[in-house]
Amino acid sequence: MNGPTPLQCWAELAPQWMLDSPEWLEDIFFNIYKCFIHEERYMLFIKGLGNTLLLTFFALLIGIALGIVVSLVRVTWDKNGSEMRGPAKWILGIFNAISKIYLTVIRGTPVVVQILLLNFVVFATSRNKILVGCLCFGINSGAYVAEIFRSGIMSIDVGQMEAGRSLGFGYIPTMRHIILPQAFKNVLPPLCNEFIVLLKETAVVGYIGLSDLTYAASTVGGATYEYLFPLLLAAIIYLILVILFTHLVERLERRLRNSER
Repeated sequence: MNGPTPLQCWAELAPQWMLDSPEWLEDIFFNIYKCFIHEERYMLFIKGLGNTLLLTFFALLIGIALGIVVSLVRVTWDKNGSEMRGPAKWILGIFNAISKIYLTVIRGTPVVVQILLLNFVVFATSRNKILVGCLCFGINSGAYVAEIFRSGIMSIDVGQMEAGRSLGFGYIPTMRHIILPQAFKNVLPPLCNEFIVLLKETAVVGYIGLSDLTYAASTVGGATYEYLFPLLLAAIIYLILVILFTHLVERLERRLRNSER
């Protein structure tokens, strides 16, 4: 047996002053009730927000780890490839070629296509949409993070590497203890901006049936035949998050500039 309709619930629960308001205003109040309060539909947005932040956070971690590895391979080949001899040169050359192919393919194809391939082909038997989403956006982000780190490493004066080698450090210890800490400081603001971009890119995860903010808005709109308010709420939440993270990035940049004085 069907339960009461949204209109019946609204007539019972709405305050009298809302029912006595002008018709156009009452329609707005009713649509807000129907989209967010009836059947606790606001919970879809809370769950979607949680999935969005979870995807963004873990995808960025995967992207940073992958980006560091790819950038180190490319930088090492660019700086030392011509001087290397023997099997080490061949191995590094193979990894450098793989890195170039990875960067070309990932940066040259839409993330929507990538997540569809990963979900319906590579992980066709998996039901863990969160895992698929994190891997997809992590792999996608890694291509851009790799170029961020590569530019950060290349911006470090070549004398830093020479100074480390003159102190008795090998190539890897010099990169680990001298070059990378300085490079990480330089690339921290762009990394934070990558986080903001990634936050908005996760909106396409609804293509594989994972409930994020955009998917929640679409679900509520389909159930109520009212798309304006659900989509508007999703847009407002994204906007608030972007403004918040942008403000944090600006504060971080100011603090980094002050520390250099």
